[in-house]
Amino acid sequence: MASAERGLARSLGGLHLWGIAVGLVISGEYFGWSYGWALAGTLGFLVTTVFVALMYTTFIFSYTELSTAIPHAGGPFAYAYRAFGPAGGYLAGFATLVEFAFAPPAIALAIGAYLNVQFPGLSARAAAVGAYGVFMLLNIAGVTIAAAFELVVTVLAIAELLVFMAVVAGGFHWSNFAAGGWAGGGTPDWATVGGMFGAIPFAIWFFLAIEGAAMAAEEAKDPRRTIPRAYIAGILTLVVLAFGTMIFAGGVGDWRLLANINDPLPQAMKRVVGAQSGWLHLLVWIGLLGLIASFHGIIMGYSRQIFALARAGYLPHGLAAIHPRFRTPHVAILAGGAVGIGAIFSDELVKIAGQPLTASIVTMSALGAIVMYIVSLASLFQLRRREPGLARPFRTPLYPAVPLVALVIAVVALVAIVYYNAQIAVLFVVAGALGAIAAAWRARTGLAAAADPLLRPTEEA
Repeated sequence: MASAERGLARSLGGLHLWGIAVGLVISGEYFGWSYGWALAGTLGFLVTTVFVALMYTTFIFSYTELSTAIPHAGGPFAYAYRAFGPAGGYLAGFATLVEFAFAPPAIALAIGAYLNVQFPGLSARAAAVGAYGVFMLLNIAGVTIAAAFELVVTVLAIAELLVFMAVVAGGFHWSNFAAGGWAGGGTPDWATVGGMFGAIPFAIWFFLAIEGAAMAAEEAKDPRRTIPRAYIAGILTLVVLAFGTMIFAGGVGDWRLLANINDPLPQAMKRVVGAQSGWLHLLVWIGLLGLIASFHGIIMGYSRQIFALARAGYLPHGLAAIHPRFRTPHVAILAGGAVGIGAIFSDELVKIAGQPLTASIVTMSALGAIVMYIVSLASLFQLRRREPGLARPFRTPLYPAVPLVALVIAVVALVAIVYYNAQIAVLFVVAGALGAIAAAWRARTGLAAAADPLLRPTEEA
């Protein structure tokens, strides 16, 4: 534990945490979700998004209890370890790592696509790699600097989404949104239902990674008070933006032309204001901030998960190193970046089940998220039963109904993702099994997590 003795810096307030919670997710309003239209149609995907929004709202109210009771940089890994021991901790940690490691390359490629609108000669791949370099360095420079930057760009990105809705409102017609709105173009049938379930990963993309704010718990000044406020305000903000963005974008023309691209909002606005409008250029430039907010925030999230797993003994201990000056997990930041850059260079070479790599990355990230949600909700039930005396500054309202709703929807979503994305599911399972073998080999002499009081049940602490 020598590399982690001084610990992470505690400097984040409630507004910072709200900025992280929303910023982690807000790129999901700018791209990725429109792939769901291709599978379900606009109306079918609207139903899917209502279904997923209900899951996230009930999940966040449940997850907040865990994050305030066990304020640990490992987030889901810590809750599952305490509830189910090393095996549970590994499963949650692996799923979270997949979620947070696979999301950044997709976002980086979208940053490249947005920049390409302004600079057609600029390679989207080169821009994506450049984004990794800049924001890994910013994250290494210090959590307060990183969180303050995250807050500013998140506020600007929210403002830009509101501007987008206001500008395109003049060209919005519900008839455009509803035209051919069910998969197949006709009335709802069983094929439509299949498309709606198949589109679940892209509805998840609207909200994916909001739970990552819990990984900043060890860097928050008062996590037991500030995390609940950040999460509740964050999920309400994101629900409003998700539905507003999707509906307005789909109502300004033929939505089918936006269904398989990485920059649906600029293309939707272009129909209303024209290609040379200052509004369009404003959207592209400030829209980049939305992508940057999530990209930057998820780098923060994956680095804390790698750091926590390495500190606990599941990953090589060197990944838990803390920078002597900035007190940030710099090695974990760089290691996750190396994986993401590798994915970027594979973008034009790899297709999984016929999907573009970006769509496959979104699906893999969503699969990791859903597994993590299920394990976290199971941890909530287990800890309520096993440790009734655990201090819970925030208690899930209407327990057990609220977490049960989230758990049922999450299980349905998991079944749908696996059924419609079998190859990606097999890759997930194989990677998880190989990781488990490596983790078991590393744990043969014991896990450092066993000495962490936050990971031990009350009677053992």
